[in-house]
Amino acid sequence: MLCQWLRGQGRPVVACRDPGSTRLGEAVRNLLLDRHDLEIHRRSEMLLYMAARSQMVEEVICPALKLGKTVVSDRYLLANVVYQGYGGGLDVPMLWEVGQVATGGLMTDLTIVLDLPVEQATARMARPLDRMEQQGVEFHNRVRQGFLAEAAKSPDRIVVVNASAAVDEVQAQIREAVQRLLSLPPDPQSSTPDLPYSSRSARGDRHAERDEHIPDP
Repeated sequence: MLCQWLRGQGRPVVACRDPGSTRLGEAVRNLLLDRHDLEIHRRSEMLLYMAARSQMVEEVICPALKLGKTVVSDRYLLANVVYQGYGGGLDVPMLWEVGQVATGGLMTDLTIVLDLPVEQATARMARPLDRMEQQGVEFHNRVRQGFLAEAAKSPDRIVVVNASAAVDEVQAQIREAVQRLLSLPPDPQSSTPDLPYSSRSARGDRHAERDEHIPDP
């Protein structure tokens, strides 16, 4: 919905997903999320995510930014830090350092975090769960708290949106945050009620990321 809205504002947009969006990334995604038969150590898991992201940066994001396009990514480095760090127990500062190497220092300008209690998020998932989504309630509660903790550290770059609100209200909050970043004219169809949280990510011409406090990094 965000990409469609941005295109309606006349901005060329490239959408990608992390992991994914390249042949290597999609192969790694399948390995990480669909191979329930594999035991993957948390550090190995982290490095696989980093490798997929590195390929996406070089093959998709950087070329798009050089052409002046806006890049919107479904997840980026923050998700890796939160899932494998706060959720999985790896050292958070170390993850940021590895991420700097993997991305060549390319950080998002804005990260929007869609926040929802784990129980509500799980109830919405009317499909088989992937390997990361099967990590359990305690794991995902740590992940949620990790997103909120990182957002509190960087409120200028990470906006947390209450995803339990109505769809129109959630979209209004997302668009308001993106408008501030890109200096777009106000959306006349957006009413922006005060919601309890704010967060998300972008760079280049612009590079934006969405994360969720629910399964699947």
